[in-house]
Amino acid sequence: MTTLAIYPGTFDPITHGHVDIAARAAKLFDRVIFAVAGNQVKQPLLELTERLALAQQVLQPYSNVEVDSFDCLAVDYIRQQQAQVVIRGVRTASDLEYEMQLANMSRQVAPDLDIIFMPPAERYQHVSSSLVREFAYYGSDLSTFVPDAVAKALQQRMAKKHKG
Repeated sequence: MTTLAIYPGTFDPITHGHVDIAARAAKLFDRVIFAVAGNQVKQPLLELTERLALAQQVLQPYSNVEVDSFDCLAVDYIRQQQAQVVIRGVRTASDLEYEMQLANMSRQVAPDLDIIFMPPAERYQHVSSSLVREFAYYGSDLSTFVPDAVAKALQQRMAKKHKG
């Protein structure tokens, strides 16, 4: 049986920590879907098409990682894909608390799901997408936080924002 794991998130933007988790998941599971949420509730900085393209570009080296998008509850998408495992990244105790609440609610809807919490490598545990967006806004060097293609996309987006 092929084990399908889904790693859902907004990924606005995708960081080195996200890539680290996806790469490690690729070693553990036969197939991994890196599922990018449309998530208009969070009002993402980058458009869904940009987030998808960036994820496809930076995850291309991992042959068993596919990139897809969804615009519904993650648990509904996961059930549609018939995945057995959900991967959730956790960096801090507050992340874990939130993710535990989400996992418990998801299990009410889909009790057969296995939810795995994975921290990123220690050198990325302080990196969050929201902090990356803030640093990008002020023109900081993003190279230690995100892949080069992502840094470039954020710099271009911020240049447009500051212009108009």
